[in-house]
Amino acid sequence: MKNAEIAQRRQTAIARGVGMMTQIYVDRAENSEVWDVEGNRYIDFAAGIAVVNTGHRHPKVMAAVEKQLHSFTHTCHQVLPYENYIRLGERLNSLVPGDFEKRTVFVTTGAEAVENAVKIARFHTGRQAVIAFGGGFHGRTFMGMSLTGKVQPYKAGFGTMMPDIYHVPFPIELHGTSVETAMKGITQLFKADLDPSRVAAIILEPVQGEGGFYSAPAELMRGIRKLCDEHGIVMIADEVQTGFARTGKLFAMNHYDVAADITTMAKGLAGGLPLAAVTGRAEIMDSANPGGLGGTYGGNPLGIAAANAVLDVIEEEDLCNRANVLGSKLRQRLESLRATTPQIADIRGPGFMVAVEFNALDGKTPDAGFTARVKDEALKRGLILLTCGVYGNVVRFLAPITIPDNHFNEALDILEASVEAAKAA
Repeated sequence: MKNAEIAQRRQTAIARGVGMMTQIYVDRAENSEVWDVEGNRYIDFAAGIAVVNTGHRHPKVMAAVEKQLHSFTHTCHQVLPYENYIRLGERLNSLVPGDFEKRTVFVTTGAEAVENAVKIARFHTGRQAVIAFGGGFHGRTFMGMSLTGKVQPYKAGFGTMMPDIYHVPFPIELHGTSVETAMKGITQLFKADLDPSRVAAIILEPVQGEGGFYSAPAELMRGIRKLCDEHGIVMIADEVQTGFARTGKLFAMNHYDVAADITTMAKGLAGGLPLAAVTGRAEIMDSANPGGLGGTYGGNPLGIAAANAVLDVIEEEDLCNRANVLGSKLRQRLESLRATTPQIADIRGPGFMVAVEFNALDGKTPDAGFTARVKDEALKRGLILLTCGVYGNVVRFLAPITIPDNHFNEALDILEASVEAAKAA
């Protein structure tokens, strides 16, 4: 079987709207390595977009799933509940940042987690409006893409977005937007368009994912927290991409001195199985009536078993510390390229959620072309990279945190060679 043959079949079988970053059809994967149907081997610096933080097919996760598989695969928790669902809820209630009593609900995807967080905030407050940030990504459902602060490719052509959604600038120093500008944007919104007493929630990513791996400054987090407290607004932290040791702490909000009222999570939660969660203040989460939350597949037993194992692996293998070590080495290698690569405009990111941003030689214009060349050259050499950012000029690094040192060092050598080849092109 050949990649090209499958790609040809795909054209007549799969909808064009499902994007493809590569034409590599995977046959098997192990930790940080994948092999395609032709036997070619790649180092995976995508991890399913921060999903397999604990690596492809971690033995402990696989054992937990196999054990559950021999018991039962589905009953629907709302019909016949199961203990490990409760146990995972208890663990997340104690681990999610915030010194207050919490409750959790399990769903299936990150977008669904965001939808439910907004539903809960609206029910609790009796309000409708939601404020989000430019460049943020919150999913592809109608509420998710309405909250998302990027038109192409997520909103274009899909018609009218959900009502009562408002966007303000996200502070990015590199692009000339300060925390003061962002906070003034909300103040202006309250003065010109939106009574704060109508706002149910403010949602933001502690580190923007699709938007370009920009970290929210501590000053912004404190400002949002203060604003929410003043006006009775629910603060939602979207940790779908940042959670589960990726930023060097279990959650990115652990880096701040304030806590959100509700946290959404998915991706790295269940080691490759579809599972998402919403955890928040007990009095807010308990607002919705019985039957108002849930879903047929929400908290599937296999995903729940995997997630309990993922939390064990993160603790036993000290993956938060491992993320900091790997991220530091990656940033050092990128910094070593800076002297000879004027296209590097910025290197950033907490823990192992690292990105490099490329500009044209004028130092100001985002250079999506150069960024694409780096990604393509890496792929030729056996390294899978992802790009992101509103301008498409950011390479984000999301390798499994369990990547062995020899594979990590091999990947860094490929990365350096790919940057050099992109410069020579």
